Parts: sequence; C-alpha cells; structure tokens
Amino acid sequence: MAHATGDLAATDIEAYLAQHERKGLLRFITCGSVDDGKSTLIGRLLYDSKLVFEDHLAALEADSRRVGTQGGELDFALLVDGLAAEREQGITIDVAYRFFSTERRKFIVADTPGHEQYTRNMVTGASTADLAVILIDARKGVLTQTRRHSYLVSLLGIRHVVLAVNKLDLVGFDQSVFDAIVADYTSFAEQIGLDGVVPIPLSALLGDNITARSPETPWYTGPSLVEHLETVVVDDERSEGPFRLPVQWVNRPDLDFRGFAGPVVGGRVRPGDRVRVVPSGHDTDVARIVTADGDLDEAVAGQSVTLVLADEIDISRGDVIAAADDPPAVADQFECHLVWMATEELLPGRPYLLKIGTRTATATVARPKYAVNVNTLEHTAARTLGLNEIGVCNISLDRPVPFDPYEVNRDTGGFILIDKLTNATVGAGMLHFALRRADNVHWQAVDVDRDARARLSGHRPALLWFTGLSGSGKSTVANLVERELHALGHRTYLLDGDNVRHGLNRDLGFTEADRVENIRRVAEVARLMVDASLIVLASFISPFRAERQMARELLGEGEFVEIFVDSGLEAAEARDRKGLYAKARRGELVNFTGIDSPYEPPEAPELHLDSSGTVPPEELAATVVQHLRSAGVIP
Repeated sequence: MAHATGDLAATDIEAYLAQHERKGLLRFITCGSVDDGKSTLIGRLLYDSKLVFEDHLAALEADSRRVGTQGGELDFALLVDGLAAEREQGITIDVAYRFFSTERRKFIVADTPGHEQYTRNMVTGASTADLAVILIDARKGVLTQTRRHSYLVSLLGIRHVVLAVNKLDLVGFDQSVFDAIVADYTSFAEQIGLDGVVPIPLSALLGDNITARSPETPWYTGPSLVEHLETVVVDDERSEGPFRLPVQWVNRPDLDFRGFAGPVVGGRVRPGDRVRVVPSGHDTDVARIVTADGDLDEAVAGQSVTLVLADEIDISRGDVIAAADDPPAVADQFECHLVWMATEELLPGRPYLLKIGTRTATATVARPKYAVNVNTLEHTAARTLGLNEIGVCNISLDRPVPFDPYEVNRDTGGFILIDKLTNATVGAGMLHFALRRADNVHWQAVDVDRDARARLSGHRPALLWFTGLSGSGKSTVANLVERELHALGHRTYLLDGDNVRHGLNRDLGFTEADRVENIRRVAEVARLMVDASLIVLASFISPFRAERQMARELLGEGEFVEIFVDSGLEAAEARDRKGLYAKARRGELVNFTGIDSPYEPPEAPELHLDSSGTVPPEELAATVVQHLRSAGVIP
C-alpha cells in the first residue's frame, strides 16, 4: 500500500482490517472520448497506490514491450484493458472495475469505453457512481463524445465532476491550452446543469498532478487528483431522503421468524419507526432490523438488512417498505428519459419487460416526444430510437408500480428495459413524473360481465389467431372456420389483415414499428370482442413472436388459440395470387415478410396446420373446429 497502514498490516492485521473497514468508499468513473487516457489514468492510480503485485508488474513490463503503445516503457492502460480485443486495438470495450485505497479512503473506479458504439457500457458504469472524472486530450479539446458522456453524467444524476485535461505534457504544459479547454467545457457544462466542475491539468502517463502537484505546472494551485478524490464531500443524499427498502426476498426460515430482506436505497430506519408497504398501503411499525452480525439500532442507505415488522402483512418481492409519512407514489404511466442500448431500434408499442427496483412489469413505450442531440442539446423529432440515442418518451405499464422521480432517488426512479424473447437489456431510463391522465382514467364497474354474455351465447369466447406467410392460406382457412361456426349457430367475427388496413389501420405502413402498432391495435380490438363473448378469428401475418405473445397475454387462460398456417416460403411464393412476392423480388416492395423482412414462426402453437398443398383447406378448417370442441370452446 502507498500509505502508512502498510506497516500496521504487517504487525497487526486485525487492527489494520478494522481501520480499513471504517474508511469511506467513493465510487467514480472515468469517461470521455476515445484515447483520452482513461485506462492509463487508472493504471497509474493502481501503480502509485502500490496495488500491483510483483507478478502482475512483471507481466505488465512484458506486455508493454509486446503490445504496448509507449515504445517499450510501461503502458499503464494494460493493467485495466484485459480483453484480448482491447489490447490488440488499444481501446476499451467493456467496463472494467478496479479497487484501490489510500490512507484516507477506499475507491471503486469504473473504466468506461470512449467509443460511441459502447455508450451503453458507459451508462452501466455510471449508474452507481458518485463522481465522474471526464478526461480530455489536451491536443484535441472538447469532442463529441466528451459532450455525450457529460450529458449522460448529468442525466444519471452525478453531481461531482472532475475535468481532467490529460496529456498536457504533449503541449508543453501550456497554461493557455488548459485555460481554453476549461472555458469551452465550462460553457457546455452550465447548459446541462453540471455545476462546480473541478478542472485539473494532468499527464496520466508521467504521473503529473496525479498523487501530488507537479513542478511542471507551477501556475496550477489546486489539488492533485488523488487529493481531490480523498477529500471531496459526497453528500449521501440517499441517506437524507425518505426511507425506501425494495423487498428482494421474504425470509421465513421457520414458523417463528418472518422478515423482509432487501437493500436500503433511501433514508434511514430504526426499530419503532412507522412504515408503509407500497403499493398495498398498509401501515405498521418496524420491530427489528436483522443482519448476519446481529440486530441493528439503525440502518441507512447502502446497507442490506432484513426488517421484522410488528404486524402480519402480506408482502412480496417487488413491494417497497417506505416511510409512512413520505411514501413513494404509485402509477402505471410515466414520462421518462430513455437511453437506447440495443442494435435493433426501439419499436413503439412492442411489449418489453421493465425492471424497477425489485419489481418487474410489462411495458410499452410510445413514439418518442423527441430525441436529444448531445452536441447541441437540440430536441429533434424522432419516430424511434437507435443504438445509443437518447430521447424523452411516455411509457405505460401493465400494473401500477411504486416509484420516485429519478432526481429524488436513483434506485426507485431508474429502470431498465429487457427484450422479452432474448432477455437482453435494450434500454435504461429515468422516470420524471407520473402522467396525470393515469389519475383520471379508472375502470368503470359493469353489471353484465363476460361470463354472463358467454352463458347467453352458448359457447366460450376465444381468439383464434391465424399466423403465417403471405399466401400461406390463413385467410382462406379462417373464412372456412367462421362459415362452419356460423352454421352451428355461434357468434363470430373475422378480423382480416387486409380489411383492417382499409379503416382502423389505414395510417400504418409496413415498417417494423408500424407492424408492431398494427398488431397492437388489432389485439386490443380483439380483446374487446372476446369480452363481448364472440369467437374472434384474426388472420394476420403477424411476423414477430413478441406481438403474438402480447396478444396472448391480453386474454385469459385458454382464450387464445395460436394457429400456425405453415405453407413454407416456396409454396406461398408459388401461389402469389396478388403478385406481391414478384414485386418484392424485383425490389418494388420493401420490408416484405419472407423476402427482406423476417418471419418468426411460432415455437409452441396450439395448432400447426400444413398448408403446403397436400391437405385441402376444408380439412384444415375441420381440424380447427374439432380443436375448439375438444378444448371446450364450443359444445
């Protein structure tokens, strides 16, 4: 270690560990544009803190000669860039977390990538940081990615920023260069709400102003980087805010103990405090605060504990235990900032999983109100969001969730979006406020429900969802099924893909976003018809599994019947009664399913009909009707 406790560690390890445990912890990130020296800076901090083991140092010396960028001298960036691709290209790709300490503080630093394509990794590293070190190459000044990362730092609620003007040795430690960069950056920082930026001139490679002030910059009178990191007062706003504990786990080891475990993400709590469970709204008192090391008299933000409550209340994972006099709000519609993190663009209307705290819900994102140009901070019109784009959107959930505005609590106001099929994280967002319209719209109680309508109809309501390629025969089979059901005296309605585009969906095209919206609207209409106790037949290509799953989730158990009319592309194209495949092959039709737009076949449909030509449509229709009988939809 580079501090006095090194001797203590050798003579009294328990005393050293106790002293080390009491040190404060600062989480910070390094960010900025490509090749500004972020990895070199962290490597230098580790090296100067004597946290590089001898074998690692020997490997660093060898790697510096083999793949280093400093002409055989120590390349400190190699201490952080561990991926083979990072070393080969001399860039940072993934977020690298490193731990080091000084006599006064412990640190966890995240080295985040500078390339625009890895902005999502930077967001990941910044999400838990208290301070950001934004590096600038003194030769290049403020660049696009400098502004992008600074905007994200502001957006993510990081209020302590160090402007590290690096590589000053390459411009002769010229004060005028430093002053010009500081003036340029400060002007931009004021526009995005970053106040109190601390500028420090650096040479990360040579160590100037890293641990001590450098004689090369006699004109600089501020602290070195380490001095600032050791002394910066990070107001733990979470501890001063209202108490919040998202429940991760109901701890019930035996009949005599029932506790609710989770992290304290806001405020503090003591035995005897009055708390409220959200969203249920039940109030009770805290009886005990339990940890593995015994009961506590107080728990504060940053600790993970188990609360034992005075009363038996139904609490599950995802609920929030909060201060009774200042609980979080509950809503299912919000405005938010959204950072898109997937190569596939946002599809407004598509259902995604939203994870906020320990609660998961299904969410749909409306068309963005605007996207943000990070260079000019201009609000630009946007139909969707692409990789690394940032926009402001409205988002709707399938259930109310407890929340705080992100500026109040980053844990209960921040969320991620997850693709339902791939489980990939596709977006990260910050909630602004609940939409007032959510408070104005309520379910109206009715006396005649779907069960009453079903008794009158003499059959169970259902949605028969026919999916397949254009020309697969799904509309033909659906029409024959409806004709047979009508002859049997059942109440039906056929929603056909072409027919609804003459009216309900006449404003939609055939982009992926419009196709998602097309199916969303049809699914909502079909839900109303099923509620009216009809047997609804929907004949749509519906190429994406996510939208078919969304339609299924709108209905009750057993009410959705997915019917895959499978002709194969060759047979469908051979029919081509409308000439659509021929036009698509000639390039006259774009985004045509099966040619230049994908079709995702069902993985587990209730019925899989082979319509390639060997079985007549009448027989396929009879198969569907027989399935409805065996499933109890019709008698």
